[in-house]
Amino acid sequence: MAVRERLRDSMTPVRKPRLAVISPFLDKAHGSERIMIEWLSNLPERFDLHIYSQRIEDLDPSKFTWHRIPRLPGPHLFNFLWWLAATHLWIAWGRSFQRLRHDLLFSSGANWPGADIICVHIVFSEYRRQIRAELSFLGSPFRHWPTLVHRHIYYAIATWLERNAYTDPQTTLVVYSRKSAKELERVYRRTDRIPVIYLGLDHSVFDPASRAAMRGEARNSLEITKGEFAIIMVGNDWRNKGVPVLLEALDQLRELPIRLFIVSREDPSACQVLVKEKRLDNRVRFLTPRNDIEFYYAAVDAYAGPSLQDSYAMPPAEAMACGLPVIVSAAAGVSEIITDGVDGLILKDPKDAMALAALIRRLFEDEAFRSQLGERAALTSEKYTWERNGEELAAIFENVLVKKAPATAEGKAVKAPGVSRRS
Repeated sequence: MAVRERLRDSMTPVRKPRLAVISPFLDKAHGSERIMIEWLSNLPERFDLHIYSQRIEDLDPSKFTWHRIPRLPGPHLFNFLWWLAATHLWIAWGRSFQRLRHDLLFSSGANWPGADIICVHIVFSEYRRQIRAELSFLGSPFRHWPTLVHRHIYYAIATWLERNAYTDPQTTLVVYSRKSAKELERVYRRTDRIPVIYLGLDHSVFDPASRAAMRGEARNSLEITKGEFAIIMVGNDWRNKGVPVLLEALDQLRELPIRLFIVSREDPSACQVLVKEKRLDNRVRFLTPRNDIEFYYAAVDAYAGPSLQDSYAMPPAEAMACGLPVIVSAAAGVSEIITDGVDGLILKDPKDAMALAALIRRLFEDEAFRSQLGERAALTSEKYTWERNGEELAAIFENVLVKKAPATAEGKAVKAPGVSRRS
């Protein structure tokens, strides 16, 4: 009888664990969405992938089943609230009428309190605390008040969702840095061991040889002369990225032929006011992002990112892979993959313009040190790939599956449709 049962079990069709991914949209044009695209693209084909989203770009359609959530016109906040409600409805409908039950539910951010696994892109309550002054109505022109109202409501909802999602001890949280794990411990008392996945890079795009090949054309395109030392900073939210401190440091280095290039999707007008106040008009240039961002890295001599708060910060890591010397803030998660003075420079206090100026001056004056830093940065970055991230994420999923279903503790694929406690 036992032999017959074992034979029957061995002949039972084995299916992949069904994974539901929750994200408002996915593409490579936005930071956290791009990370999700890369992770899902490199996830080993051991899972049946279902994505609940309004829009999906840059992901091979053969890899997943798309449960498309309609988009409603109107303000971002209105559409976001609709998406939250509609996603619950879509999953409930599939479970009740299509027998579509998920073994795991993976949420990009705190969009789904009660998910099995959540990727924490940002600890919103901490970010909200840091930008409190910027959200003040008294310190803003009246014409900006409607935008501020929208931000206040959106941040309040995000914080509420976060509090409900991140405090659930049965939810596994995934972060890109120990810094974020410490914030979760401080703010939400998450004292469990939170998995850290340091973000990968596409080394076929970001590498020293390609940078060297493009350098002449790139410098000519940006009109950087032979004697000029060019620095780049890439990112939105220019205040949080430390642009005011960077401008103050540049002001202290006025006697040196240094130019700063700021690459951002934001309207530069507010930042340009600060540039004019410091009389740095001829030193600072604003650039719009381009798909081949490595072209900008090829043109410059260093990367400087004195972020006030950053869960990770991808641009400095990309610059490192290109062989650029980088200066990053200790408040950015990417600093955790850098050894200060060996493969990068770490600014201990992101508000210390004098210390930042000293680091920039050192890079400008010491060409041998600058080259050595860039070479070692490229070597360090080689360890971090999207393929590695895919395997790390798969291991997290499988660990959670084992916890949910002890019968599959040997790591075998699930044989019958599982029932997620939250699906």
